Amino acid sequence: MSTRPSTRRAARWLLAFAVVGGVLAWAAHLLVAWVVVEVACSIGHPEVAGVPVRLFALLATVLPGVVSVAALAVAWRLRLRHLTEPEGRRERRARFLAELGLGLDAFSCLMILFGAVAVAVLAACG
Repeated sequence: MSTRPSTRRAARWLLAFAVVGGVLAWAAHLLVAWVVVEVACSIGHPEVAGVPVRLFALLATVLPGVVSVAALAVAWRLRLRHLTEPEGRRERRARFLAELGLGLDAFSCLMILFGAVAVAVLAACG
């Protein structure tokens, strides 16, 4: 039984999101939550785009965290529901990528969680 091209295209995008979504969210978290806040604090601004630095750091931690958890959920669903018994080379490759995504997304969630702890514990411009 063959799948439609639009279904295969959507599955490719979901698999790509499952593999790199968490890592890209973690990179965005590092760039936005830490670099922007550090620059704002070093030049003496208590706000970033009109938002207090601590709130900005919190938002820049929560939003990538949500994206990372979503990528983890997609990888989990692809691995458990759609790729349980791969038959051909294409399915084995997709299963491997889903498993890789699970590991990368779990690591990204953990690192963003550590960033959240740092935001909660440390002073923003201390």
